[in-house]
This record gives sequence, structure tokens and C-alpha cells, in this order.
Amino acid sequence: MTRTSILLLALATLSAAPSTQTFSGTITDDMCATAGHASMRMGPTDADCTRACVASHGAAYVLLAGKNVYALTDQKKPEGFAGQQVKVVGTLDPRTRTIRVQSMTAVQPRASR
Repeated sequence: MTRTSILLLALATLSAAPSTQTFSGTITDDMCATAGHASMRMGPTDADCTRACVASHGAAYVLLAGKNVYALTDQKKPEGFAGQQVKVVGTLDPRTRTIRVQSMTAVQPRASR
């Protein structure tokens, strides 16, 4: 291969790498993400129901962002944020709708005026 070919191949690889994005939504589980927790109600709060679905029914933590549901590669960190609004920083695999989680932080609800 020539130097030019190697350089073009390297540039193509770099440009194809997924970019880091920030996603906002609620941490829930993949069993109740679109239907809500009313039918399962495995605890007094959505957070309790989410944790119970993951622990007892083999569900996985997901991010519900509007009408979009994203799988999360990190399944330990979301436990502490179950039922909460969060910002997730990571890279999205659009084919599998999975976010490779780099960080997750709680979002404080806006005070009403």
C-alpha cells in the first residue's frame, strides 16, 4: 500500500467512528418502558418497580427519551438512577439503539414559576 492509501484508509476509519452524544430521559426497564409501571406496580414508586423488574424478571435498564427507548451497555450505574431524569453521555449504535455509556448524571427538575 502506498502512503496515500494508508492515509485515506485511516481518515475513513476516523470519520466512521461514532461521536459522543448527550441523551436526556428517564431510567426505566425494558418491560415497562413504553407501557408504564401501572400494570406491573412492583413497588410503591416507579423507581421501586423498575428495580424489581430488573432483579426479579430479568428486565434490563433502559433510557426512555420521549418516545425513544435506548438500551444501555452499563447495567450497574442505572440502578442508582431508577425512575429519575438523567443525562447520559455516550456513543449510540443506531443499528441496535444501544448507548455505550460513558457517564450518567441526575437532572434536577425545573422549579415551577
